[in-house]
Amino acid sequence: MRAYDIIEKKRDGNELSGEEIEFMVAGYTRGIIPDYQMSAWLMAVYFQGMTDRETADLTMSMMNSGSVADMSRFGNMVVDKHSSGGVGDKTTLIIAPIIAALGCKIPKMSGRGLGHTGGTLDKLESIPGFNTALSVEEFERVVNECGMAVISQTENITPADKKIYALRDTTATVSSIPLIASSIMSKKLASGAPNIVLDVTIGSGAFMKDIGKGQQLAEKMVAIGKSCGRNVAAVLTDMDEPLGFAVGNAVEVEESVRLLKGKKISGLYEVCVALAANMLSLASGEAYDSCVKCVTDTVASGAALRQFKKWIECQGGDARFIDDFSLLPTAKYERAVTAVRDGYITHMDAEMVGKASCMLGAGRLKYDDEIDPAAGVILRKKVGDMCHIGDTVCVLKASDPELFDEAEQAFVSALDFGDVKPALSGHMVLGIMR
Repeated sequence: MRAYDIIEKKRDGNELSGEEIEFMVAGYTRGIIPDYQMSAWLMAVYFQGMTDRETADLTMSMMNSGSVADMSRFGNMVVDKHSSGGVGDKTTLIIAPIIAALGCKIPKMSGRGLGHTGGTLDKLESIPGFNTALSVEEFERVVNECGMAVISQTENITPADKKIYALRDTTATVSSIPLIASSIMSKKLASGAPNIVLDVTIGSGAFMKDIGKGQQLAEKMVAIGKSCGRNVAAVLTDMDEPLGFAVGNAVEVEESVRLLKGKKISGLYEVCVALAANMLSLASGEAYDSCVKCVTDTVASGAALRQFKKWIECQGGDARFIDDFSLLPTAKYERAVTAVRDGYITHMDAEMVGKASCMLGAGRLKYDDEIDPAAGVILRKKVGDMCHIGDTVCVLKASDPELFDEAEQAFVSALDFGDVKPALSGHMVLGIMR
């Protein structure tokens, strides 16, 4: 078997066998197949696509390139959630304690933020003392004690995906639905959960900018999961503006706690209820509508907040911040950004808001960049809101005042104003696929 022949076969639009796909993935991961041949193969896949069977085979090859976690020791109610990325996406911090309070187990491996999208680990590490680098024994202890744990993904999970993604990033082959789907699902399947809910974000702050491509990605990932014997649901959610009002790390932790304390933060609350209800439904087999009620009741009763506090303590965090937000990292400087004209906000580019937050120090451009846990953006107005000249549209937070000018320019460029109030759908959940 030769890489040349496999590249040629896919270039001409023919379906590859599982053995041929495994040959390419394993050969590249081990350094036998060079970058230039793998790049040619990825470009052929980019233009010719893949069948569902090919995509599933690619997913399995990448999954089996490293360790595969066994979550069976945690029982039958294990469930995981993955988001395809966005701005202000703090859903894991809210959903995990809700689901754990309802009897599910959530042994979760998460990542860090890169570019305009935030990372769950970065948010959690803004909590004083919180430890995401647990040993296997500590991880199991925390899950058994409080039903959940969130740790950093181990280096030996899907090494093929890490290497292939780095190549895709430099060869303009990132935006291929089969390649995206196999990348996401290889990591989720390797994480070991039998039940998986996928949050497929769509809009200006998401990787998928339009709903048609988002639906294709969701369908592909659900098909992969089912072909591998997992229960999978995909929830399509709106990321055309930031989720919630806080964008950053400590500021998003604070907003998450406010929701768990009962504040129904517009947009964020709806998305969290939908994701949590789908997770509970997959794990328990109960009807979705009854799971929605369980989720809302768990928040309203305070059970989710109590579970959140227990979780923070179990992973070494100082849970006193729940009642005293001043214990979280606090930015030394703030700047209010004000409206320069009267009118309604008709559009807010979520990606540009995320970039503004990154410029303030809340994000990173490469993985080894350090972040400022206190930096970020607090929105005071969103799409559909009326503004008058001088009204505060957002507050920027940073530890260095010299960062404000560039970040403010980025934020202002994200806004469109008009004289007519825009028609809003009022729905953050765009669809659910199972």
